[in-house]
Amino acid sequence: MTIDQLEKHIDKIEASYEFFLAYAAQGVTGDREPNSELMGFLEATEEALVFLGEGLEGVMESLESSSEFMALADVVRQDAHKTRAAVALVKVQPAISSQLIDNLNASIHFRALLTDLFLLDEAMKTSIK
Repeated sequence: MTIDQLEKHIDKIEASYEFFLAYAAQGVTGDREPNSELMGFLEATEEALVFLGEGLEGVMESLESSSEFMALADVVRQDAHKTRAAVALVKVQPAISSQLIDNLNASIHFRALLTDLFLLDEAMKTSIK
């Protein structure tokens, strides 16, 4: 994994979160199949979460203060794993309401992951070797 790949996955998660906020505001009742755009964002989020769960170590080792970055990578992995479980649950629902997406967004695990990623992204900007 490269730093560029990591940044792209961070961007995917942030874009998905923003889309989910807009979806939650639409008032969808969940009485119909999820639309393809929503499913695309859920799938992109899940893909990025898999990447965060499995590929952070290589990037963290390339940074100054790598031991501190590795410690944060452990936190990111845990939060990504927990968020992925929530995303997977939402993805398999036959209908996805705005309320369900709002609850996903409100998940402490998703919010913790976003905060982890904001911190990591900013710290990486000053620590690239």
